[in-house]
Amino acid sequence: MFVWLRHAAWPVVPAFLVLSLSGCDKPQQPAAVVPEVGVVTLSATDVPLTTELPGRTAPFLVAEIRPQVGGILQKRLFEEGSMVNANQVLYQIDPAPYQAELAKAEASLESARLLARRYEALVKTSAISQQDRDDARSSWLQAKASVDSARINLGYTKIIAPISGRIGRSSVTQGALMTANQSDALATIQQLDPIYVDIPQSSTSLLRLQDDLAAGRIKQNDEQQAEVRLVLDNGSEYPLPGRLKFSEVTVDEGTNAIIIRAVFPNPDNRLLPGMFVRAKLQEGIREHAILVPQRGITRDASGQATALVVNKDNKVELKNVVTERVVGNQWLVSDGLMPGDKVIVDGVQKAQPGNEVNVVAANADAMASTQPQ
Repeated sequence: MFVWLRHAAWPVVPAFLVLSLSGCDKPQQPAAVVPEVGVVTLSATDVPLTTELPGRTAPFLVAEIRPQVGGILQKRLFEEGSMVNANQVLYQIDPAPYQAELAKAEASLESARLLARRYEALVKTSAISQQDRDDARSSWLQAKASVDSARINLGYTKIIAPISGRIGRSSVTQGALMTANQSDALATIQQLDPIYVDIPQSSTSLLRLQDDLAAGRIKQNDEQQAEVRLVLDNGSEYPLPGRLKFSEVTVDEGTNAIIIRAVFPNPDNRLLPGMFVRAKLQEGIREHAILVPQRGITRDASGQATALVVNKDNKVELKNVVTERVVGNQWLVSDGLMPGDKVIVDGVQKAQPGNEVNVVAANADAMASTQPQ
């Protein structure tokens, strides 16, 4: 009986050991990984504000050259593409027919003058009637007007430039027959100094621009005109400032777009008609502005601008913000963020509101974007 008890207790020990070993082999749950995000710490700064508007250059004056009398073209007296001055002779029409007309008119004038003088003496002796004297005087005045007309037509055989500017290609050559006031222009002159820049705008943008001018938010010169700078198509800035001319506002009937004009000095003719440019309006300084890199601002399905901010407990908060405009590669935020806020710009997809994150400084590009452009 004693032997049975010893052997009956022996199997209990291995069972206990097996239970203990199986407990040691159970894997432990890994700790949650805290995502790492790059942040930009916001600060208030004074930011110079500008408005950039697309535009296109247009000549200040345009004159289409047409003959005022008909005839055969004898000479072209200018070089195509050159600068011409006002009153410079451009074309010479054969003057011979008009010289003959002038000589004929002058002869008729002399005859009418002598007749009128003779009738003036005869009417005093009642040899002719007052009516005959008046008719002779009228004929003399008509002959005088005919001389003036013939002299004007002779002058029109010299076709002159009505304005100074750059003249384009001539549409006629020597020997061509021209008619008075023909529909086809002989050439076109464009005055390029000064030069216009036409800027299409929506009515909302125009009203805001006028409100900003009235409120003094846009710099004006001594003549109370808004100054404008130009950025050329190659990215360089045109050295001479221009000014807005609100008196030149027009509406394009085809597109219903409002077109405002700026005028620029162009002494070297660097600006040519038809060039695409960007007009920059200096709007002054926005004090204590908050700038956020563009990739730190997202929008939800309703279009609301939002930013992910890390609070003092290193937890993510979602904040609604109001973006006013783009300054360089940043958003100017007028509401929703404050100096000292840490806005997530790197690893946004890993950050969820309410979750904890590890904070590191954003890369150099994001840090540079917090500086005013």
